[in-house]
Amino acid sequence: MNIIIPMAGMGKRLRPHTLTVPKPLLPIAGKPIVHRLVEDIARVCPEKIDFIGFIIHPGFGKEVEESLKLIAQTVGAIGKIYYQEEALGISHALLFAKALFTGKVIVAFADTLFKADFKLDMNQDGIIWVQRVEDPSHFGVVRLNDKSEITELVEKPTTYVSDLAIIGIYYFKDGAGLAREMQYLIDNDIREKGEFQFTTALENLSKKGAKFIPGQVTEWLDCGNKAVTVQTNQRYLEFIKDQKLVSEKSTLINSVIIAPCFVGEGVIIENSVVGPHVSIGQNTRISDSRIRNSIIQQDSTISNAMLENSMLGNFIIFEGSKLNLSLGDFNTIT
Repeated sequence: MNIIIPMAGMGKRLRPHTLTVPKPLLPIAGKPIVHRLVEDIARVCPEKIDFIGFIIHPGFGKEVEESLKLIAQTVGAIGKIYYQEEALGISHALLFAKALFTGKVIVAFADTLFKADFKLDMNQDGIIWVQRVEDPSHFGVVRLNDKSEITELVEKPTTYVSDLAIIGIYYFKDGAGLAREMQYLIDNDIREKGEFQFTTALENLSKKGAKFIPGQVTEWLDCGNKAVTVQTNQRYLEFIKDQKLVSEKSTLINSVIIAPCFVGEGVIIENSVVGPHVSIGQNTRISDSRIRNSIIQQDSTISNAMLENSMLGNFIIFEGSKLNLSLGDFNTIT
């Protein structure tokens, strides 16, 4: 079993937070988004994961590459790095990791987290993971037949087709077969809206007899922009609230933490109330503040602040009161 994660995008909707850090490495409840994703997938996989292929932009740098390899190791897999410089569609991106399309394969997009209560049925030809949504016109959806098999993929339907939205995680029993269909698009320059579309490859597989079924998750968490990333941090803290989330190597001085919160090593909190639903990266110092429902990353200093629904980067110095704040790395506001 291999996992392929395309993540070469620049995360423009999450700027300024993605100006210095790729979006999949932004923290959710103390771990990078892509780390949480890998753990979530491993939890529902009944077989060992051999390789995880990360398709990245070459500009991400060696430090990011080493971080991704370490993430793969946490689930007993070997991390492989592949580069995509030009965005020409998902099929084009995935083929950079063509060597991993052997046997059983999971394709997962790196801005999606989820909660699921099922184990992956690896006897199926393919599984497209979905979640019911109130307004399907904003999503790609699947149409089912009376056998609960997927008969059609429809992108942002203008009339009602289904309320089962595609969340961006797919399983294939025959990875090599999928790679052949994607390669066919490249070889014959078959594009839609200028790109080599993944859904076209899936439709061609279906026409050749592959049966796809939905894998319905109980909760789907997006990390596409600042607001939903903060909300995802809140929900994920609720998922893992029974775990030990406050480091023993943190220091509380005349302060209260309202659970659930993640507090990293070396954090100092003084004369403050923090929580619920706050994540604080290592070596950050908070004083004389009230903070809730926010993400604050590493090595930052926050004082005299009133923060809510906020996202602050690394090496921030912030003094003052602002309820809703989005502040990238290395900023100083006093």
